[in-house]
Amino acid sequence: MPYDPPPELAGLTLDQIAEQVAQRKLPPVEQWNPEKTGDSAMRIAADGTWFHEGSPIARQAMVRAFAGLLTRDAQGRHWLVTPFEKLAIAVEDAAFVATDVVRRDGELAFRLNTDDLVIAGPDHPLRAAGSAEEPAIYLGVRRGCEARLNRSTWLQLAEIALAEGDGTQVTSGGETFSLMPG
Repeated sequence: MPYDPPPELAGLTLDQIAEQVAQRKLPPVEQWNPEKTGDSAMRIAADGTWFHEGSPIARQAMVRAFAGLLTRDAQGRHWLVTPFEKLAIAVEDAAFVATDVVRRDGELAFRLNTDDLVIAGPDHPLRAAGSAEEPAIYLGVRRGCEARLNRSTWLQLAEIALAEGDGTQVTSGGETFSLMPG
């Protein structure tokens, strides 16, 4: 079955974004507790490229399917979870990359490299890391996983912050998020 990417984020209203978020049916990974554990021989590079046994996974539909099974535990380890096994996956930086952001009706909506849409707020917080010289902004996605904003998305977010204030913070979902590394 061919994969049809969603429409451009800039052309969507907040209601359309929320509808797309609701339509993404994810497996109930939280309900699964497999006894078998192992290694997936998979890695997610810092640029968001997925690899299996050293080779890039070229099919976007496969990446989306694996991403729906991804979790991160309290120790920061990433896992692919199925009803039958839990497999470790190496992640160089963040499991996802935020590739676009728009401001709609006071909310910040992000598109990820997996074409998932995430609206920043209490359940999906923004976190500033790095240093003033090399800042890094992360977005909480799901199940402990985060997306690192790529450079162009970080610049888009900085423009939003400057247009709305002094450029050091943004609000979304009733929350205020600092863009300054702690």
